[in-house]
Amino acid sequence: MVNGRVEHEDAAAATLAAARLARAAVAVLPEGLRAADLDAAYRIQSRVHERLSADRFGPRIGWKIGCTTPVMQAYLGIPEPCAAGLFAGTRHRSGVRLRAGDFRRIGIECEIGVRFKAAVPTEAAGDRDAIAAAIGAVFTAIEIVDDRYEDWRSTDTPTLIADDFFAAGCVLGAEVPFDDIGDLAALAGVTRINGAEAGRGVGADVLGHPLNALAFLAGNLGARGRRIEEGEIVLTGSLVETRWLAAGDRAEIEITGLGAVSLVVDA
Repeated sequence: MVNGRVEHEDAAAATLAAARLARAAVAVLPEGLRAADLDAAYRIQSRVHERLSADRFGPRIGWKIGCTTPVMQAYLGIPEPCAAGLFAGTRHRSGVRLRAGDFRRIGIECEIGVRFKAAVPTEAAGDRDAIAAAIGAVFTAIEIVDDRYEDWRSTDTPTLIADDFFAAGCVLGAEVPFDDIGDLAALAGVTRINGAEAGRGVGADVLGHPLNALAFLAGNLGARGRRIEEGEIVLTGSLVETRWLAAGDRAEIEITGLGAVSLVVDA
């Protein structure tokens, strides 16, 4: 039974990774490959990461947390947070120019990002103070997302999680020491597209506090025999509903006290 499960999950991961690498539309997985539950979805996700890391995505450098704010839970119709991977090959500096043709439908999200100066012990997963003590720096981040699904509204949540939940990269701003920031919940973020405001939110929207989102991630990883490692980055969840971009658009995200980052979508 275990061998059959491994074969099933590896086949699902191969299907999802191949579509991602080919920039092909992800269809609803056939019944025989679909994850039965969230535990299976995360096992498949780990196998997807192995395949992506062996190709142009490069090593995983951290995590993103999705569905952490009411606006995103309402938008996606999913009431609980979820975790996905971030990779070196899709990490960018502010001002990057991206080709629209490299995505099926490119979008952006407004994120408070953190870098960990120390690993978070598994036993400290629910301890906000221990998690805060492990954070070294905070930064503004654009999460790049891609609607790579034939119809994401009809795609089951386990499949979305196995496929990293729209994740397509990130643009990272300058790091500010965590001790210089104050309360993450008080940080305000704004998204601008072509100079016009397209939405704003605050850190307190993220499960009541960004540290709660990080506690979720630590617990999620712990249940899988993993942990947040020293040097890893984490995007804590979008303060603003996803904004979809077109060729020619310039997007900017700014977080109070952390500065702004931007990207341009070229044809």
